[in-house]
Amino acid sequence: MTEHNPLFYQSRKQLPFIEKTEGIYMTDSAGKKYIDGSSGAIICNIGYGNKKVIQRINEQAEKTFFAYRTHFENRPALDLANRLVEKLSWGLNKVFYVSGGSEAVETALKICRQYYCSIGERGRHLFVSRKPSYHGCTLGALGITSYAPLEEPFKPMVKNNPRIPAPFCYRCAFDMEYPQCGVKCATVLEDAIEANGPENIAAFVAEPVGGASTAATVPPDEYFSIIRKICDKYGIMLILDEVMTAFGRTGRFFGYEHFGAKADIIALSKGMASGYFPLGAAVTTEKIVDAILDAGGFQHGHTYAGNPMACAVGEAVFDTIEERNLVENSAKVGTYLKEGLKRLQTSHRIIGDVRGKGLLLGIELVADRETKTPFDPGQNANFTLADHAYENGLILYPRRSINGVRGDHLLVAPPLITTKEEADIILDRLDTALERTEKTLF
Repeated sequence: MTEHNPLFYQSRKQLPFIEKTEGIYMTDSAGKKYIDGSSGAIICNIGYGNKKVIQRINEQAEKTFFAYRTHFENRPALDLANRLVEKLSWGLNKVFYVSGGSEAVETALKICRQYYCSIGERGRHLFVSRKPSYHGCTLGALGITSYAPLEEPFKPMVKNNPRIPAPFCYRCAFDMEYPQCGVKCATVLEDAIEANGPENIAAFVAEPVGGASTAATVPPDEYFSIIRKICDKYGIMLILDEVMTAFGRTGRFFGYEHFGAKADIIALSKGMASGYFPLGAAVTTEKIVDAILDAGGFQHGHTYAGNPMACAVGEAVFDTIEERNLVENSAKVGTYLKEGLKRLQTSHRIIGDVRGKGLLLGIELVADRETKTPFDPGQNANFTLADHAYENGLILYPRRSINGVRGDHLLVAPPLITTKEEADIILDRLDTALERTEKTLF
């Protein structure tokens, strides 16, 4: 007799039960062992079963799991905020905690909007983002997300914000080549601002390195300097969504460090607590916060904002990243793994592109490498490869690169503790899965 399962997620797909995790490995209830080649949803940066985190959880449990932020301050929240501020640049020194990435992005939008209300520029209500992009599934975050399957059912409920093409050189929206293009994907921000009225624009929102929507696309080096100049010209903010890219994922502590991108607000989550507890934050400047507080206070909040247990976990994760040099390991092993993926590209015709930084890497699948022709969506090439890899004990993260409708890609993003030897195992298992996928698709 089949056990009734009251849970539901995105589909009816049957999955095994998880039994145990350690390092980069996950074991199901039947004893099968998997390498987590995507760090869950690119979140488990320090891997599983970390003893320092477990010890810190036990210590904090002896004190309290919860204290509401309007009743008490708590030491873990303050200490973690101080450590974040020390790492950040350009006066980003005010931290507002949340429980996850979508909340962090929405909080960033609300900080920006309320600031402009506080200084008498209430007309600034539009947020320019990119197409494709992903910034979260809550309604505010969906308003700046451009990934059709997630948007379509909710469009009547969501604010219609302007979009510009993402810096996606492999599938350039302008059919141009870098550098002759003049980085048009950045300069068109000015066109969008002018078209919608500069007085109506609040901010431009972007990930430093593309995440789920474009599989680790890396913008041209000068992209963010052009963006910053345009933002400054029109007096709008730059909000960086570092939910996926921070805490060492790209081989730098923050993704913006690769480009010198000067943000007014940054959204953080995922690797911040590495999957051990729900935690995120929006970080901004004292100037912005002072204007909001002087006008009557920030009209926003969540019950678990600044939760002491979550922040205690965040401190332990922070310690682990620094003590084990995981940022440096991400850069080193990421380079090694990327080179291995490029070797697989030469032997597997369905890999059209390999891209990314650190241990945030992506492979794009194509039916024809020369023309970059994507597979027919009905073939589900990305999920086919992910399923073959899963059967072979490797977990990957499949999505679609042409606004979520067409094009197939997978993120290869194992925990930052991954060694070169483990990267070799990932490559070997992926190689086998690619062979099986090619036989399935052709």
